[in-house]
Amino acid sequence: MTDREPFEPVVSGNHSEPEGDYRLALECIDNGEYEKALAILDSLAGPASRDSRIRYARAVANLSIGEYRKAGTDLLFTVVLDRSFLPAYRHLGYVFLTMGREESAVKILEAALRIDPEYVEALCVLGDVYMDLGKSEQSLEAFEKALRLNPANPEPHCKLAMYYLSRGDMAGLRAEFEVLKDLEPSVAAQIAELLL
Repeated sequence: MTDREPFEPVVSGNHSEPEGDYRLALECIDNGEYEKALAILDSLAGPASRDSRIRYARAVANLSIGEYRKAGTDLLFTVVLDRSFLPAYRHLGYVFLTMGREESAVKILEAALRIDPEYVEALCVLGDVYMDLGKSEQSLEAFEKALRLNPANPEPHCKLAMYYLSRGDMAGLRAEFEVLKDLEPSVAAQIAELLL
């Protein structure tokens, strides 16, 4: 799972130790055991949880198995319970985009950027939303701002590569390919096939 602090391994599984169970659920998510993570998180929270961490973790597990509506519900609760929980805004923007609710995605991502104007991950999703809406100039602006803020982050480079590909800009795609060879070799290998 991304966007949280690392933790020590936990072997508890004991419901008398909620923090241990929470950490065990995070380990399950990290290991791809999403159903197991959901069972633990559901037992900790029930449907009316007011713990933003549990709501967010459950949303990530649901996203991982394609349960976007369930994830969206937990993400909405997360941002209501903790207005500063930026990863929840980014994931909620992604869920809205995936569900075809681009205007809602723009609103939630702009809310995240009002909290932290330098939140690169939100800028990248916002650029995706603008691409989906056919607003290529705004999309490029979002990706370029993300890149200026963190040039060593591979995500803005990947997004720019997709942008250039969608525009038929092979020179731009080639430039991102050169950068991604070092930052994200697996993506660069996929781009290489397009450049042949």
